[in-house]
Amino acid sequence: MTESKILVDLSQVDFDRPLATLDEIRRINPQRFEMEQLTAVVHVDERDYACVGYKDITDHEFWVRGHMPDLPLMPGVVMLESVAQLCSFVTQRYDLLGAEMVGFGGLENVRFRDVVLPGDRLIVMCKLEKVRRGRMIVCQFQGVVKDRIVVEGTLKGIPIPVEALQKLKAGQRP
Repeated sequence: MTESKILVDLSQVDFDRPLATLDEIRRINPQRFEMEQLTAVVHVDERDYACVGYKDITDHEFWVRGHMPDLPLMPGVVMLESVAQLCSFVTQRYDLLGAEMVGFGGLENVRFRDVVLPGDRLIVMCKLEKVRRGRMIVCQFQGVVKDRIVVEGTLKGIPIPVEALQKLKAGQRP
């Protein structure tokens, strides 16, 4: 793994001193139960909003039994969910978008480069590339296991209109 390819120099990150544990992540991110795909956030650089977190992959993940039997591979979409939750965390913690909730707005140039298995620690990192307050964030991201990049690309996040969705759920169509 070459230094120039990695978004954040992981040798400078203290993984033993999280900035946000699961309980603190829950104060910012809405995902719960099987959908919680971050174990901790360990680094935020407020100058460029580069952020590092991780997900410790266990034998008890919801996807292990069926993806794939006898060879459990972390689904790419779940890797991307981990990245999205990290991007959401840094966006919401620093109120970059000015939204009550952040959702997927798109993905570009995504590449899956290696597998993630139970027992691995998936280190996810993102770096803010662009923000249009009230409209969109754009982040570069990478996922790393040990010394190899397993996923990378660009994520776009958009504001979720929570109040409007709650009205739709209650049957109050506009």
